[in-house]
Amino acid sequence: MSNNVVVQLIDVTKELAVKSESEQIVTTILANVNLSIARGEFTSITGPSGSGKTSLLYLMGGLDQPTQGTIVLEGRDITTMSEDELAELRNSKLGFVYQFHFLLPEFNALENVMIPMIARGRMSPKEAKERALEILEELGMAEKRFHKPNQLSGGQQQRVAIARALANEPLLLLADEPTGNLDSRNAEMIYDLFAKLNNELGQTIVVVTHDEHFASKTKRRVHILDGRIYADETQ
Repeated sequence: MSNNVVVQLIDVTKELAVKSESEQIVTTILANVNLSIARGEFTSITGPSGSGKTSLLYLMGGLDQPTQGTIVLEGRDITTMSEDELAELRNSKLGFVYQFHFLLPEFNALENVMIPMIARGRMSPKEAKERALEILEELGMAEKRFHKPNQLSGGQQQRVAIARALANEPLLLLADEPTGNLDSRNAEMIYDLFAKLNNELGQTIVVVTHDEHFASKTKRRVHILDGRIYADETQ
């Protein structure tokens, strides 16, 4: 695999088996998918509901395992890793952003961003605080650092969630419908933030989205249909 490739899926198939009283029904979620994401890319994954795009994202992030095939992240085959190894990989190499922010309500914005750094023992509380404040400043949220999630708007909560995902300087930022719970103004703000991270910091980003406006503005668009890559276009 080229040193420029961050993650590569090779002949990846994902099946889901559901047992009924009389038989086991196997549904194919993804079928023989081959996909590479290069360092510095800003890619959207689109497709109708049930097409397999979120499953594809979760496989990239080691949150799920394929039924068949190989997934290589920064030169390492993650399909052969133990759950402990995958957990360490996710914490050290990946950042995740979801449709709902999942911020801890009892902590303020600054503390929510600090938690991943302290949890890994990577930094002292003082160092984590400095790093968290730096990220919040970059994302325009420094003035809200002492606000708890319920004191923030939806767009502000999502920006804090993105700051948390960036806390450990991830190799790859994975986002699952990050604007799906936001109005158009806040959705545009989040898109602009991702674009800034990509253009100014070179952050590699893969976003699953239903938002056509968002998808049309990413540098690459991969369209999934019935578990297969239907189109892969540079924009």
